[in-house]
Amino acid sequence: MDLRYTDEQLAFRDEVRAFLTENLPEEIRARLIDGEKVRKEDLVFWSRVLNEKGWAVPHWPVEHGGTGWDPMKQYIFLEETQKWPAPQPLAFGVNMVGPVIATFGNAGQKAHYLPRIANLDDWWCQGFSEPGAGSDLASLKTRAVRDGDHYVVNGQKTWTTLGQFADWIFCLVRTDPEAKKQSGISFLLIDMKTPGVEVRPIQTIDGGHEVNEVFLTDVRVPVENLVGEENKGWDYAKFLLGNERTNIARVGMSKQRIARIRELAALELSGGRPLLDDPRFIEKLTAVEIELKALELTQLRVVAADAKRGNTGKPDPASSILKIKGSEIQQATTALLMEVMGPHALPYHEDEIDGSNELPIEPDYAASAAPGYFNFRKVSIYGGSNEIQKNIIAKAVLGL
Repeated sequence: MDLRYTDEQLAFRDEVRAFLTENLPEEIRARLIDGEKVRKEDLVFWSRVLNEKGWAVPHWPVEHGGTGWDPMKQYIFLEETQKWPAPQPLAFGVNMVGPVIATFGNAGQKAHYLPRIANLDDWWCQGFSEPGAGSDLASLKTRAVRDGDHYVVNGQKTWTTLGQFADWIFCLVRTDPEAKKQSGISFLLIDMKTPGVEVRPIQTIDGGHEVNEVFLTDVRVPVENLVGEENKGWDYAKFLLGNERTNIARVGMSKQRIARIRELAALELSGGRPLLDDPRFIEKLTAVEIELKALELTQLRVVAADAKRGNTGKPDPASSILKIKGSEIQQATTALLMEVMGPHALPYHEDEIDGSNELPIEPDYAASAAPGYFNFRKVSIYGGSNEIQKNIIAKAVLGL
């Protein structure tokens, strides 16, 4: 299998790079290079720039705003935007609920929701995990009981990323408690402004507010907000998670972070010389680069196989391989950044110095190293823990 880019693909890559240069404000790019989390206003701005260009949802069907790009062009676009770096589209809308609605939703749902997702008019969050139902998601207990032309929903969701901003949440709910656990689940779209929806923040180990608990108390949801068939939600969830795990590989992001590590390691000194000249550090960095190159080739093989197979509507079990290795590499790069920063990565709070006007001694770019390291401990857990992914590989890939 020849995985080299064709002349047409190289020309497309140059087109993407030119678009990024001309349209993404440098201050947004600089914040991302420094390791800051993307700001809501930056993401909304960039999503609408992409939508105006017609590139907001490249992997969607053309009739719903997609580009018609083949899987290789989609991969090139994703890698280049991650490497630049540019804000990545809100995954909960573009990569998760959007494809589910486009594939399984009715005509009215497609006409209403999909254009708003592409333009980020609606901010979506994901209501899957619950206390006691994380990796074993099929054990969820949130109930939806039919009452005329509504469902009445009661339950709790947790680890709801960016739920504090959300206009809508897509939820897995149990509609048939008598069926086996995978068979009695439905997929509902819930307006976050509905009475009975309460969002409570969870402070994460990096000190941020990225995830939340969502409590649902007698929330009345119109039956028309059911996606697909009742009690078929588990099938739609598997479809969604297959898309999520493929994108979690984040090859472009890891390439950008390795480039940043090399840049900063040339500035930081160890024993009076740049850390980049330290053989032990270079050995560790090179090992991660080799792993990343192997991941890139694996993802290219998966993309090429997808192009040959066509859209079957079913997740490729090989996406679990990308998820495992991609998350491990992301964690390894944050650990290397911490090593580059050394003691400069220690948190600094000006109010802890009693009455002092002293300035922090670390460079500005060191501030995000420790929060990034701690925050990225999560990537081997969300989207299905790596342990669960290994079980999927054993069954669906190896046939064990």
